[in-house]
Amino acid sequence: MGYVRQDEWEGHFARREGFRPLGERERALLAARVPAPAGGGRALDVGSGTGELAAHLASVGYRVDAVDFAASAHTRAREDHPGDGRVRRLVLDIEHDTAGLNLDGYDLITLRLVYPFLNDRTRVLREFGERLRPGGALVVITPTAEDVPEDRRDIALDEDEIALLSEGWETAERMDADGLAMLILRGPRPAGTRAVEKGTPAGHALIGALAVVTDSTGRVLLGRSAQGPWELPGGKSTGSESLAAAAVRELAEETGLVAAPDDAVVVTMLLDSIAGVPRLTAVVRVTAWTGTPTLLEPALFTRWEWHAPHTLDTAGEVFTPAAHALDAIWPGIIPGLPPVTSYPLAIDPPLRLPVEGS
Repeated sequence: MGYVRQDEWEGHFARREGFRPLGERERALLAARVPAPAGGGRALDVGSGTGELAAHLASVGYRVDAVDFAASAHTRAREDHPGDGRVRRLVLDIEHDTAGLNLDGYDLITLRLVYPFLNDRTRVLREFGERLRPGGALVVITPTAEDVPEDRRDIALDEDEIALLSEGWETAERMDADGLAMLILRGPRPAGTRAVEKGTPAGHALIGALAVVTDSTGRVLLGRSAQGPWELPGGKSTGSESLAAAAVRELAEETGLVAAPDDAVVVTMLLDSIAGVPRLTAVVRVTAWTGTPTLLEPALFTRWEWHAPHTLDTAGEVFTPAAHALDAIWPGIIPGLPPVTSYPLAIDPPLRLPVEGS
């Protein structure tokens, strides 16, 4: 999926390019499903753009934090929707910076026409759930893949993505809003983490290496497999290639991140079995890298995301060797894993901060 950069959005708003206006059906559904609490409520409008939705929410009783990472968006919002003081505008990249958000949480969080552009969707949605007040709701309004041309699928969600974002909530309502899907999620309920298999492995795939890569904030990189579970970058070694070199090569082939073999250390060997066949997995700690995670093998993965280690127990399905590897780095982080025999080889080396985006 292609994600639009911040400077491109700045230009978009500065050129006064348009967006789909807030429709009457959307307004009616919001009024019926998420009215402002008696005495007013607090709303967070993520990716607020030109400010139309924030202004509408303010007009029906919410005090609104309107967040967008493009300063030019807020400039237009002030011009087009000056408001009455009930909208507070914040220039934030919500995926990396939450400074200034209301510490007491929100009764309503909205993401209109923005969710497909998030990189770390699963993590961000989980963090929004933690910011909801009791009884609050998170609303995602999005085009669906079946309703947009194929060359514009990056602005929409397919049914698998919609099902994924709906997981982990006590209720998930879906309604049609003039061709847009409106999803109303209530009651964040972490689904836990389950180690799962993807089928019986071929003989040549029984010895492999998995790369454990963290960013400058300590989040670990996971890929959403086309078969469903989350995975670590990695694969089998070829010929006389070392397991550390295999992890570095697979990391580059799958994600575009580049690391030197000297910055990859095999910290543990894991032995388990699948369908009665022994499986040996090297856990490789990558301590320095450059680049930006990129979807290079769409037949195998649907996207790459950074996940905070403390949330790994609510990640849902994780490929069993990856779950064991994560547990080898952060012992006890994922409860209830199937048996595995671990052979520690090295103490996890000190983390050198990566150079991101190079």
